[in-house]
Amino acid sequence: MSQATRALAHAFDTGALAPRRAFFLRAEDPPFAEIDAEQSFRPAYLRLKQAVPRLEKGGHELGLVLLTKHKEENFANIARGWSLLAPGGTLVSAGANDDGAASLEKHVARAFGVVDTLSKFHSRVFWFTKREATPPDYWRQLTSLQPVGDGSWLSQPGVFSWDHVDDGSALLAVHLPGDLAGHVADFGCGWGFLTRHVLATCPAVTKIDGIDAEHRAIEAARANVPDPRATFHWLDLIAEAAPASYDAIVCNPPFHAGRAAEPALGQGFIAVAAHALKPGGRFYMVANRGLPYEPLLKANFTSFETLADNNKFRVTRAVR
Repeated sequence: MSQATRALAHAFDTGALAPRRAFFLRAEDPPFAEIDAEQSFRPAYLRLKQAVPRLEKGGHELGLVLLTKHKEENFANIARGWSLLAPGGTLVSAGANDDGAASLEKHVARAFGVVDTLSKFHSRVFWFTKREATPPDYWRQLTSLQPVGDGSWLSQPGVFSWDHVDDGSALLAVHLPGDLAGHVADFGCGWGFLTRHVLATCPAVTKIDGIDAEHRAIEAARANVPDPRATFHWLDLIAEAAPASYDAIVCNPPFHAGRAAEPALGQGFIAVAAHALKPGGRFYMVANRGLPYEPLLKANFTSFETLADNNKFRVTRAVR
């Protein structure tokens, strides 16, 4: 349980807030029973006993929002929470101090007026009542897919590098060959940049599976890559099996859990890719150059080589 979730539970345990019919966006452990939980990140979704990737039905008396480290995502979730509340309902946000909860509280106070607050466990919990004030237009715009980058892509907050192509993926794309063929996968596909690149540059690809743990990324990728050869899957590759065996896999693996670096995530992706590749299949990966991936590549593949290496990223090709 995160510190912010503990602080949220404390607000109810002490009577500062009273349980009512509620929803919970970015839900973790609910502070009381019978909460409609929304969780679009697959690992957290699987840990909850009951949740959906996106709530649509509103009219709740109480809404809970667990804040993240991403300001735009928090704006979007508060705007969505406001829309799911009945008039007179209460919207409660909880976030870690290190994630900017105090700054966000000021934004919320400017937008909605009086805000009540509680501090505990290095976190802040603050809430307001839904009255005449409405979310700023910019916050509302962030609640759905919108054009980003050069305008040819759709994305939304809550997705890795949501409003631009990240440098690692851009470097990997430059070094992918044009002879990929057969059934390919994009592990950690995000909003679909590498998937679309592979389809555009590798005419012998017959199918490609885009896989990501973030449901919002899958929604964006489906919109960005309407090619019938592409299928997108909302999966936690560390905990759930890949959908098929592949001739090639491209991958920009995650290596953060919240703010903390977690090299084990990338190591898990390497192991899963090795298992999911057909004999002789190729694995193309970009990663921060300082991460300890070489021993695992050596243990799981017949050969591997560096295709590109700059001050920040390394592109590797490995053969099963």
